[in-house]
Amino acid sequence: MSGTLNKVMLIGHLGDEVKMHYFDGGNCIGRFPLATNETYINKTTNEKITSTEWHNLVVRNKAAEICEKYLSKGDKIYVEGRIKSRQWQAEDGSTKFTTEIQVTEFTFLTVKKDLDANRQTPQPPKNAFENELPQNDLPF
Repeated sequence: MSGTLNKVMLIGHLGDEVKMHYFDGGNCIGRFPLATNETYINKTTNEKITSTEWHNLVVRNKAAEICEKYLSKGDKIYVEGRIKSRQWQAEDGSTKFTTEIQVTEFTFLTVKKDLDANRQTPQPPKNAFENELPQNDLPF
């Protein structure tokens, strides 16, 4: 196989609120950290160990607006995307690096805003992109 693949699938909890950035022309991005946990038993001490990995997620345009509207810190979400590394010059002149997950698909697994409101507000779609297809283009 001569091709390559850059695909990430994560299930985790938001570590903070979605931070929105708006640009000229109407485009926007949303950024938020996602925590994933790994739990294992130390065979020497029989101690349960939990290790947390943090991921920087980026969503764009309509998907970002949906995330900002429905997601809160602590909510559980499934995301698919690709890894993207970038660098920039900080104000002090130093070069900064980051690795992000550019989200292409997501599904809300738990949304605290709805749980706290006792389901009085409308539920977000499970898959945020499911309502964007015209009915005649559905695969079934």
